[in-house]
Amino acid sequence: MVPDSIGHLRTLGLKEDEAETYLHLLSSGPAAPGTLAAAAGRDVAEVLRCLAVLVEHGLAGPAEGDEKSVVALPPELALAALVRRREADLARARIAVTHAFDRRRRSPGADRAGQFVEVIGGPAAAERVRRLERSARTEVRGLDSPPYYADADANEVELENLARGVRYRAVYGRLALERPEYLAENVLPCGKAGEQARILPEVPVKLLLVDDDYAVVSPASGADRSSVLLIRPCGLLDALIGLFDMCWRAALPLGIAADAPGSSARPSERRLLGLLAAGLTDDQAARAMGVSRRTLFRYLENLMRRTGSANRFQLALHAIRNAWIQDPVQPGADPAPSLRA
Repeated sequence: MVPDSIGHLRTLGLKEDEAETYLHLLSSGPAAPGTLAAAAGRDVAEVLRCLAVLVEHGLAGPAEGDEKSVVALPPELALAALVRRREADLARARIAVTHAFDRRRRSPGADRAGQFVEVIGGPAAAERVRRLERSARTEVRGLDSPPYYADADANEVELENLARGVRYRAVYGRLALERPEYLAENVLPCGKAGEQARILPEVPVKLLLVDDDYAVVSPASGADRSSVLLIRPCGLLDALIGLFDMCWRAALPLGIAADAPGSSARPSERRLLGLLAAGLTDDQAARAMGVSRRTLFRYLENLMRRTGSANRFQLALHAIRNAWIQDPVQPGADPAPSLRA
């Protein structure tokens, strides 16, 4: 008897005694019901019931040349059918639970506002947000800045989602990148794993969008950091999606993913340009990159020498023209970001 195999067969919908009977049949080869009952220490009637289920599922059948004996059949087709049946059962259960929840929300005594906005507080907030993020199907979008609720620096969920093909787009506020440990432990690993990152001097709200299904809004500085707002599909969710899109268009690429084909700028140089263009001072950019002020000046001098730029404004223009950083502004707006000292 192999307990792990029994567990897997039960997952597919067989009962424990049915799974055990199938495994006994695999071990013994063709056998009569009485022989199987004796080996398993069960009643013959009980074994006959289990065999009937196995035959129905295509996992067992009469032995060739001995109609009184039963033999285990190759499981591929039978297990595929069991998997499909289990998936159908799960789908029906999901629909039933969803309908029950919807009926409760529509009942006369239900809180109408609570259908769309839920306050999640206490220690459960961080775990609830992680579960929502794990449920993402295609895309997660976010506006990111301090303060952070518990365990916000951990990025395991994002890395897992990126590995299974979920797209991530994030707009970071300048304050998020002024924390060297946050940049090193969260922003850079996610960017290298495929997150598309941009930066603004400030973001209007700390926001997480999971597909078009949920928004999570975290409190502003000074508020209760242990609580978040969960927003379901409604006009407010549409407005928050529109807010993210506006911030995304206005933000500058952070340049932390792999180099674009044909780009002559190194990732560290493009990251430096993005930080300065977002409004960080030289000291803040140096701390965010984990280098000294002198090293940062050396990076800038090398860039200006290689591009033939006489000042930072010319360097910014060269960076935009060569797609080291992108110009997100619309026609009629200021033509280029400033790289301030």
